[in-house]
Amino acid sequence: MPTELEELVGFIAHPSPQIRQVAIENLVPFSLSQPSIFKTESLKPIKHLKFLVRDIPKIAEHALTILINLSGDPEVLENVATDDRFLGIAFAYVTDPAEKNANLFAMLLANLSKWDGLKSLLSRKQPAAEGLGSNELVLNQLIDLFVKGADGSYNKHADFDYLAYVFADLSKHAEIRQHFLQRQEYDGVVPINKIRVFTEHASSVRRKGVASTIKNVAFDVPSHPAFLDEDQVNILPYILLPIIGGEEYSEDEMMSMLPDLQLLPPDKQRDSDPNIIQTHVETLTLLTTTRPGRDLMRDINVYPIIRETHLRVDDEGVQEACDRLVQVLMADEEDEAKAGNGEGGDAAVIEVDTDDEKMVEV
Repeated sequence: MPTELEELVGFIAHPSPQIRQVAIENLVPFSLSQPSIFKTESLKPIKHLKFLVRDIPKIAEHALTILINLSGDPEVLENVATDDRFLGIAFAYVTDPAEKNANLFAMLLANLSKWDGLKSLLSRKQPAAEGLGSNELVLNQLIDLFVKGADGSYNKHADFDYLAYVFADLSKHAEIRQHFLQRQEYDGVVPINKIRVFTEHASSVRRKGVASTIKNVAFDVPSHPAFLDEDQVNILPYILLPIIGGEEYSEDEMMSMLPDLQLLPPDKQRDSDPNIIQTHVETLTLLTTTRPGRDLMRDINVYPIIRETHLRVDDEGVQEACDRLVQVLMADEEDEAKAGNGEGGDAAVIEVDTDDEKMVEV
């Protein structure tokens, strides 16, 4: 016999919008405390929730919130992430400039992107919304939405910060990494160059997702020359600025650094989130995989920045990441060559932490 809560769940499909709204509003807290009540009858309540995201804004808001909270469950995640029709609805709504729940759709997509099959997004198309300036490829629309929507000028109801987590999870797939590095015909821009500018954004969600995306794309070793080239991706200033503070360096140390890092004000703050700092240091370590990468980081004096980061950030993960990078930068290439293949070429790929972003809860 169904419990009172399970009976209440049944009312979210009631014909009366007033009854639906009261029921679903009261059920939101239970999506975290008793999620099993939404998994009865072969996930029938999940089917209703997916339908309700198109209801009046307030009901849709609660339906999305519950789906976001439930998508941490593998069974629910698979059900929602493999529903092609629902995905089409979600992508259409998140790119609608008038959608009031666009941020919640972005949060739900951030959780759904943990389903490996969502990498099929690479070939998914839909008509681009007017004013977005994108092409028909949904992935490009999400990237352009992330960029143009950051200041609320595209949709006054949303900032789209959580799309950064979508990119972070999707970029764990090789084909998505390649997309982020390929110049797009419709606007002539390399996608990674669109998001790199947010490594010092006010939103920690946006910074964290972008940092993870950059790190994941950096696993593509053949792309490192483009990453380091000032006329292509030129990623180093965007990685180093968030991890450098306003500490003083000797004139000799400073003059060898990148121009963007010289003469910073004494009140310059490094990123407040140690996890983001660790991610950037791990990306630098990935970029030392090749000899040219190591040589460049020595030439632009990355070591003093890492030295000060190690001293000033009291976090075990950051300090261990700094130690690994310093070991590479301070290694003697001639000794490495003698111990290795005798050519002093590429080093072994450095192992870094690739833990998934946490599930979003509301």
